Amino acid sequence: MPEILLETAAHVATITINRPERKNAFTVEMFDVLGDLLRDAAADREVRCIVLTGSGDAFSAGLDFAEAANEVDRLDELAFSFDAQRSPAVILQQLEVPVIAAVNGAAAGYAVGLAINADIRVMARTARFVPATKRNLLPESGDTWLLPRLAGWEQAARFYFLGEDMTGEQALAAGVVSELAADSDSAKARAAELAAQIVAMPPQAVRAAKRLMRAGRTDEYAEHVQRALLQLLPMFRTKDFAEAVAAFFEKREPRFTGE
Repeated sequence: MPEILLETAAHVATITINRPERKNAFTVEMFDVLGDLLRDAAADREVRCIVLTGSGDAFSAGLDFAEAANEVDRLDELAFSFDAQRSPAVILQQLEVPVIAAVNGAAAGYAVGLAINADIRVMARTARFVPATKRNLLPESGDTWLLPRLAGWEQAARFYFLGEDMTGEQALAAGVVSELAADSDSAKARAAELAAQIVAMPPQAVRAAKRLMRAGRTDEYAEHVQRALLQLLPMFRTKDFAEAVAAFFEKREPRFTGE
């Protein structure tokens, strides 16, 4: 079986990290594979939402330490050949398609960043986030940039400096995830429900909203208002806007096509 699976159905692309015998730990090659699959899913015009999860009862143990120990002699080579544009974390930040992380089990090191780079996170109550600093490593998947913004500086400091695992309850209280599910299967099922809700929305509006939210991190307020207006005006000429208006007056649910 492939180490990362991509399945597409009903406008949802589900990407599953698939090394359950190694708690879905990443080999070096898997990072490029994941990045390529994320880009492929987002480029599919039929895909309106991506769900990222792990096989079995683990989300991902992060980097495979057994393999990494054999790659120490290649560290300099890997550093100079690293292409940020192929990094799954960077790609996740660039995607216009909404991404839901079904954190169905423990997420350690690199996998913490994968999870919190998603737009919406559902976490199994039994899952936990494990900091890379516990293993004398640093995460390069963006979570040191994201976590202080999501949870606040002190919560992030406790996570990295004290090496304290973050439980599902703590992640919910800190705003790192928006929902808890009872167990691994429930987290995946709830993510699928949320994906179905997103799919029912007008895809052009959803993608534009995501673009604006990302731009809002650095825009000045007046600049952002202007940007929003420029993205809004073309929406009035779409078939989906006409369908939204017709459905409103006909008192029925709209059927959006992305046109």
